[in-house]
Amino acid sequence: MNILLVYPRHPDTFWNFRHALKFISRKSSDIPLGLITVSSLLPGNWNKKLTDLNVSKLKDKDIAWADYVFISAMSVQKDSVREVISRCKNMNTRVVAGGPLFTEEYEQYPGIDHMVLNEAEITLPLFLEDLEKGEPQRIYRSDKFADITKSPLPDYSILKRRNYGSAAIQYSRGCPYDCEFCDITALLGRRVRTKTPAQVFAELDQILHSGWKGTLFFVDDNFIGHKKKLKSELLPALIDWMESNKRPFRFLTEASIDLADDQELIDLMVKAGFTRVFVGIETPEESCLTECNKLHNNNRDLTECVNIIQRNGIEVHAGFIVGFDNDPPNIFQRQIDFIQKSGIITAMVGLLNAPRLSKLYSRLKNEGRITDEFTGNNTDYSINFIPVMNKNELLSGYQKILQNIYSCKAYYARVKMFLKHYNPQSREKLTLNRLIAFFKSIFYIGILEKNRRYYWQLLFWSLFHKPKSFPLAVTYSIYGYHFRKVFRDVE
Repeated sequence: MNILLVYPRHPDTFWNFRHALKFISRKSSDIPLGLITVSSLLPGNWNKKLTDLNVSKLKDKDIAWADYVFISAMSVQKDSVREVISRCKNMNTRVVAGGPLFTEEYEQYPGIDHMVLNEAEITLPLFLEDLEKGEPQRIYRSDKFADITKSPLPDYSILKRRNYGSAAIQYSRGCPYDCEFCDITALLGRRVRTKTPAQVFAELDQILHSGWKGTLFFVDDNFIGHKKKLKSELLPALIDWMESNKRPFRFLTEASIDLADDQELIDLMVKAGFTRVFVGIETPEESCLTECNKLHNNNRDLTECVNIIQRNGIEVHAGFIVGFDNDPPNIFQRQIDFIQKSGIITAMVGLLNAPRLSKLYSRLKNEGRITDEFTGNNTDYSINFIPVMNKNELLSGYQKILQNIYSCKAYYARVKMFLKHYNPQSREKLTLNRLIAFFKSIFYIGILEKNRRYYWQLLFWSLFHKPKSFPLAVTYSIYGYHFRKVFRDVE
């Protein structure tokens, strides 16, 4: 068989960092980890090619070459998905689809020949077995969760690493929490399943030997979901692996705010090389946290929790949401004040939306409030239900937050506040890529931008007051450039 694995294009969003990637001559921030894992689940004697539309174009000759086109996608990639399916249909090439988008909305894609839904470790072998018999079915589903201790090594051989800003690895699936707006527990369950340390180190060895160094993303939805295993098994061994391999990676991941409650866990993560963590803070309004069942964020000083994590050397990226039923009229200013006070540089503020498999979707549908499909991008001013707050008021308030926190004045003030108190355990290494990025930042931000004075003020402040943080000052200036490009009405 000839198999073409296609990863659809992401639109221009907060998290793709497309405008920042040009500074380091990369095309995409993250590798398509799901598809290269699927590649390893396919028979070894099949011919496989990968086309990631975030780094290259889909060629007719590759579609014609393929017996099947395998496509995996998230909701935010819908537009690109439809284009890929249309091109395959026009060339009479059969399509096999899987991943979160199709698992949630498979009925929206009648043109797809075969749906391999839920976790591929379970459903893909069933499809392959039927295919070998000449009797492939259209839909393969399962309500079971995979034993990921049997997941294969991802197939890095089909990637061109020079196109990507970071590599990726997965340690666990599932989340112990059950937030109303989130579909993770419906897709992956509340029981946290983990790979063995041996699996993790085999993947790390493979990544390192393929030439990767620098940023590596643990893509777990809640990396600290199984704290006991982390502290007793993985992290102590990861510390040893990093030391024996001269600390080649800087790790980032996602975790819940209760990371701040466990100093031992923070210390282990820092020693292992974790430098950034994304945390879902959502809102400073406790009634909204109760509304969405994010109870583990309640009854705590969220600003201090952020400070604890950052003081220990792990930078906090955070998610925030407006559009809850219980949002008070002053929620927009409160969100602004919280973000500025906490010094969170990378603050993704989005409008509440209801993914199809979330409990929020079920509730709102029962209330007759669902109005549209979820675009997958909660920063594009779309909302797929009727909010309690007047919609125009909500959109206006949301825009006010973005215009404030990503204006040059407010953004650079947060960067400076963060750098004053941030003491990373390891120093950023000066590489050729970083040097090139610095000179590009001088041109694009320090010369071409209207509000370039903030850039120069930060760099000179860093040089004279925290010279060790100078590379970070440049990095965050580039991040700010990306955010202003995404939110184009912000200056």
